[in-house]
Parts: sequence; C-alpha cells; structure tokens
Amino acid sequence: QVQLVESGGGLVQPGGSLRLSCAASGSILLIYNMAWYRQAPGKQRELVASITRGGSTNYADSVKGRFTISRDNAKNTAYLQMVSLKPEDTAVYYCNANGHFTNWATRDDYWGQGTQVTVSS
Repeated sequence: QVQLVESGGGLVQPGGSLRLSCAASGSILLIYNMAWYRQAPGKQRELVASITRGGSTNYADSVKGRFTISRDNAKNTAYLQMVSLKPEDTAVYYCNANGHFTNWATRDDYWGQGTQVTVSS
C-alpha cells in the first residue's frame, strides 16, 4: 500500500533549473532516510543525494554545489532542487525511502516510479 509519487521532471536547457518532488503515502510509520538516485542509459544507478529525518545531507561529488535535497517530514515528502544543469545530468531520477512501513518489526526500502530529466539545447 506504500507508494512514492514523483513529479517535476522534464526537458530543460543547459544551465537551467528543475525541482523534483517525491511524496510518500500509505502505511507509513517512520521514514529514516530519503534519497534521490539516477540512472542514465547504459550506466549503473548512482546515488545523487540523501537526507536523514533530522536533515543531515550527503551528495555525490558530481552534483555538489548545484543540487539541494530537502524534506518535509509532516508531508512525508522529499525534494531535489537542481540548478546549473548539465547534459550529463540527463537520466531517470528515482526517489527512495527507508524506514518502517506497516510493521515496526521490519525496516524496508520503497522506490518511486522514476521521472525523466533531460538536459539538452
């Protein structure tokens, strides 16, 4: 019943900005970490940014200074603000949530469906 719904992807020119959203819903007990991953065609999925419930963040070197991850715990929603976008940022971006869902006895991961980000002139 848990679902992560992503929005905000699209086509943008190099140097442009985009804001992704990821809203978790369903049988949520507690989300520890939320993160954004991306995967380009023919490449391995990679971690872009992560954030703890308390707001501590980590970023891939390739996006430091350009991307900002944030979250609203009351809304179970994570965001990824992307600025100064480059063609190499083109990928499918996936949202991930880790925590307790439905059952306190287990800690699980859930994934969004992915949203396409294309940076091209």
